[in-house]
Amino acid sequence: MNHSISLTVNGARRDFVLDDPRVTLLDLLRERLHLTGTKKGCDRGQCGACTILVDGKRINSCLALAISHDGADILTIEGVARGDQLHPVQAAFIAHDGFQCGFCTPGQIMSAIGMMQEAQAGNDPERIRECMSGNLCRCGAYAGIVDAVLEAQAGMDESNQRRSA
Repeated sequence: MNHSISLTVNGARRDFVLDDPRVTLLDLLRERLHLTGTKKGCDRGQCGACTILVDGKRINSCLALAISHDGADILTIEGVARGDQLHPVQAAFIAHDGFQCGFCTPGQIMSAIGMMQEAQAGNDPERIRECMSGNLCRCGAYAGIVDAVLEAQAGMDESNQRRSA
């Protein structure tokens, strides 16, 4: 039996017919939309390489059934930059060497953006480490990742202050 769902992926509405209700968001993104920035790491929700934002909240897409998110707004790493303008978190990751091999980087960036949107980051490195603990980096780029999040958060705080002034 086929199931029809609609998702807004990176700002574009997409309609899908699923022939299997067990299709995960990760597989849908990678195999049907060819959005391969979201990585398939452990496929068990333990590494965070598949982190995306669904309705503004961080999830492990390898554990999320696509059919359960009918109507959702999905943001992947491919939808974060605006043309040639990097998202502030992406720019901060580059500035602070928040990556080495790059495999975990998309999930780390999506988790950082989600954490900031959830107002979880603040300016406490320990809090950031805790909030990012579901995203593993085998290369050990954690110091650069925390520094990148701190810089992006500070920039976001400054922007918010200017808007409210």
